[in-house]
Amino acid sequence: MLSILLLLVGFVVLIFGATKLVDAASSLAARLGVPNIVIGLTIVAFGTSAPELVVNVIAALNNSTEMVLGNVLGSNIFNVLGTLGVASLIYPLTVKTNTTWLEIPLSLLAAAAVLVMASDISLGDAPLNVISRGEGITLLLLFTVFLVYNFTVAIGNPGEEERSTVHYSYLKAFLFIALGLAGLVIGGRLIVDSAVRIATFFGLSERIIGLTIVSVGTSLPELATAIVAVRKRNVDIAIGNAVGSNIFNIFLILGVSTVVNPLQVNPAAFTDIAVNLVASLLLFIFIFTGKGRQLARWEGAILLTLYVAYLGMLISQ
Repeated sequence: MLSILLLLVGFVVLIFGATKLVDAASSLAARLGVPNIVIGLTIVAFGTSAPELVVNVIAALNNSTEMVLGNVLGSNIFNVLGTLGVASLIYPLTVKTNTTWLEIPLSLLAAAAVLVMASDISLGDAPLNVISRGEGITLLLLFTVFLVYNFTVAIGNPGEEERSTVHYSYLKAFLFIALGLAGLVIGGRLIVDSAVRIATFFGLSERIIGLTIVSVGTSLPELATAIVAVRKRNVDIAIGNAVGSNIFNIFLILGVSTVVNPLQVNPAAFTDIAVNLVASLLLFIFIFTGKGRQLARWEGAILLTLYVAYLGMLISQ
């Protein structure tokens, strides 16, 4: 019970830290004359991925490599099947911007890249399936290309990245940045340590804990953002946020994690890699077929049903 309580406290502290860090850093950047476009594409984008990044780096340093891959794959699966499934049930999601149109195929490519990188035995007659530091560096290089592309698109469409910024004094901004960073580290440490203890107590693998509790907990900001966006009829934001987060998770977070500690891929993880690939493929098919380039309610229901079935499969293992 104590471990479960500490896990919940960890999620609260982690998300609070990420929120305060984003608000304070955005305020400081605005005071220094940084354009809204740059704030949105750097501070806000990195801030929403900070929970997954911190948890994964701590897990990699602890050599909990199954949790590292489980968190990335679990977050991506939840973003597509869970978040977009729920959001499209509330209101059909229509793709409007060029950015999202290109991001959806890129997220599918990223999911396929994980399968290729993890298949050392099948593709190269290696003794183990390992995502190496070299492959992690490749993912970070791809992330850099993606970031440059986003800047290029945003500069050409400045109105699409306008956002409100909380205004703090310099002192308050620096204090909240320090508080946010502390919250991320403390919350991340509580989550990883508690998740390992829970897995040990219930006889579960770190992979299962990473795919379920940890990944869903760190993906709650994306779910909350998507629900708020669709209720305000900003449906493009809901898809853009979820798909962008998936690209960040693989290119940035998995890249950084494997540079910190190369990941040995458990054979059971190929099921999760396949589900992630199928989820990305389904999103691609649903968006780019049919009328209106949208994710309809019935398609969202299919995604959500698949996620529930996937959770059932994990629990039954």
